[in-house]
Amino acid sequence: MKIGYRTIKTAVGAGLSIGIAQALDLQFYASAGILTILCIKKTQKRSLENAWERFLACLIGMLFAAVTFEILGYYPWSMTLLILALIPTIIYAKATQGVITSSVIILHIYTLHHVNLSIILNELALMIIGVGIALVMNLYMPNKERDLLEYQSRIEENLKRILLEFAHYLRDGESSWSGKEITETAYLLKKAKTLALQEIENHMFYEEDYYYRYFKMREKQFDVIRQIMRIVSGMDHPCEQGEAIAQFLEELSEGVHPGNTASKYLKALDELRERFKDTPLPQNRQEFENRAALLHFINELEQYLLIKRRFDPKVKSDNRTFSRRFSGQK
Repeated sequence: MKIGYRTIKTAVGAGLSIGIAQALDLQFYASAGILTILCIKKTQKRSLENAWERFLACLIGMLFAAVTFEILGYYPWSMTLLILALIPTIIYAKATQGVITSSVIILHIYTLHHVNLSIILNELALMIIGVGIALVMNLYMPNKERDLLEYQSRIEENLKRILLEFAHYLRDGESSWSGKEITETAYLLKKAKTLALQEIENHMFYEEDYYYRYFKMREKQFDVIRQIMRIVSGMDHPCEQGEAIAQFLEELSEGVHPGNTASKYLKALDELRERFKDTPLPQNRQEFENRAALLHFINELEQYLLIKRRFDPKVKSDNRTFSRRFSGQK
């Protein structure tokens, strides 16, 4: 059984909140621990958003409770009317996650059967302690860069292998490749993007979106690779032009690494396209179909390289900023 860092933070934070609230002799001091547990999330951004929603919902709940109970009295049907009005209001205020915590505050007031300044200050203190400790505990977030680099390396290795398998098939016209790198790469890209988004949300004052944009770029390239795979699988016989493309793919596979080499391979691809123009025309239907497939293949390879060339690690993406500087990657 594994205990994660978030579990440890939650346990320590809940204990601290309850201890502080109890030391201050606050009523319902255990509620501070509940607030802390509810506000500790996977990322700093989510934790802050959650804390704000709960705090806002609790303020709305106290206001509604004070007005409703003082006018209608402390009766079960008063609670029913209060909740009927409270929940739509909280949803309208975009503080949905605070419905439960505001209900707890309301029940405190209902249990005491009166509202005064002392009770309001008590509830405010519980909220400040519970939410505050949660935010303090979430200041620590483990650095995920090592994991992101691992995903980056594994995805690049898979792309290399896929390109080499394409080259082998074009050269020999057959292959025993299982294609497992295709499904594995799709899985790795999904996991890597999720982790990269979490890393963005863990930087409260400066957001680094390099990895997220990088994996989005690789995802687009991977979509092109799947298109290429369909083209390759439809070719039945090797040909002279296929050998030239196979050699190009082998060189291209060596370039799947950190380094801005897309322009270099685009130039080589243009030269390859020009060479094909000088070759004799197809002599039969089979040659014609293979030549057309290879032309389609080259066009898709061009798209693969253009996607990388458009990727600039130093450009800020929409609605995000980041300060880390990286060299380009192909």
